[in-house]
Amino acid sequence: MKILIVDDDPRLRELVRIALERAGFATLTAADGTSALIHSRREAPDLIVLDIGLPEIDGFVVCRRIRATSEVPILFLTARDDEIDRIVGLELGADDYVSKPFSPRELVARVRAILKRAGHEARPEMLARGRIALDLRARICQVAGSDLSLTATEFEILALLMAEPDRLATRPAFIAALWGAQSPVSDRTFDSHLRNLRRKLAEAGCDGAIETVHGQGMRLGACV
Repeated sequence: MKILIVDDDPRLRELVRIALERAGFATLTAADGTSALIHSRREAPDLIVLDIGLPEIDGFVVCRRIRATSEVPILFLTARDDEIDRIVGLELGADDYVSKPFSPRELVARVRAILKRAGHEARPEMLARGRIALDLRARICQVAGSDLSLTATEFEILALLMAEPDRLATRPAFIAALWGAQSPVSDRTFDSHLRNLRRKLAEAGCDGAIETVHGQGMRLGACV
């Protein structure tokens, strides 16, 4: 698996590169937003570790431009720890974030978790409900026969819902399934991904595909 590391601090780039390569990943590096966009197009990385405070083009803009053409997983690595920055990044399509200063071991664990969600195949190859179909091996979502572009986390949320479509599941259950039982990920982080998924399904003609039962949880609607 090939990881693109984007940060303008050479010491931090080297720290991340060493941590990821020791964990068995191949790496590419970029020091600014322009180089990041070039590498993401030419090298097709499996995941991008992306700083927000970049020269020339900041990380938010880089993320938005990448998301216009690609669903490659993106992990924000940033000194900005304000909640609004985290929410903006997630709503732009990032899959996770790690705040500086950080533990290299935690960073590697987060990268592995994102890649696992993006490539997990220990389930049936196909799931279907009404007009929605998921190809779990190819990581393709279709609504009424047309492809719907989802991020890795959005795809995984939908797959969890479709695996047991009539079962009510709580936010803590989703967070545990996606990020682990001891994950520090908050309800607001999950809600950001869920909101984007609902919007995309609605735009594809499946408004109300995810039902919320007050005080009990969420489940998949009829999707007709």
